[in-house]
Amino acid sequence: MKRLIVLTLAATWLTSMAPLAAQHKDRNTLVRDDRTRILDDGFWIYNDIDRGLKQAQSTGKPLLVIFRCIPCEACAQLDEQVVENNPAVRKALSRFVCVRQVYTNGVDLSRFQFDYDQSWAAFFLNGDGTIYGRYGTRSHQSESADDVSLPGFLATMQEVLDLHARYDQVKPGLAAKTGGEFVVPVPEAFPSLKDRYSDNLNYDGEVAKSCIHCHQIGDALREWYRSEAKPIPTQVLYPY
Repeated sequence: MKRLIVLTLAATWLTSMAPLAAQHKDRNTLVRDDRTRILDDGFWIYNDIDRGLKQAQSTGKPLLVIFRCIPCEACAQLDEQVVENNPAVRKALSRFVCVRQVYTNGVDLSRFQFDYDQSWAAFFLNGDGTIYGRYGTRSHQSESADDVSLPGFLATMQEVLDLHARYDQVKPGLAAKTGGEFVVPVPEAFPSLKDRYSDNLNYDGEVAKSCIHCHQIGDALREWYRSEAKPIPTQVLYPY
């Protein structure tokens, strides 16, 4: 009996330590492991929005683009529920062309505008680039589970599919969902980020350091307004 209790306690301890071990992986390993895991699964297009748009055009499916900051733990639970091989979720996702984007280097900022202090954001688009809608928010880094959920995400997907089926009728009303021209075309064009980043990740080196995180866009945008001595718009100064 004592031996059984000891073995049970040991198993419990090992199970509880597993998440901690994952959390203590260095940032470079986390980024590389995500690419390996997703590419091995073969379902998601990885870090290639242009390919996703072309595939949406050729298949007639709507496009789903998820921006995910890998090292950030906020929204990690929802992210895992979406990307894991869950039959119910995968069935819903199969009606979309799905792209997972883990960096913002080279991203078209005139098209992909959202609250850049988030670490997970989903965009739903037509193959011609028209935005159907967005999903994802966070009131605080420790409260993401209260702000987004898998049922809410799946319900949003169904709404998008309904819009997609009536695209010819609803297209005029969707035009305003695409933001205007951004102050720079891509994040690495900001003066504070220029010459520090390229339009891709350096997976052979310090891959985490080569990534432009979403929050860096918001920081760089505020710095740009200050350097240009321009008034900072309220939504930029107070992103939440």
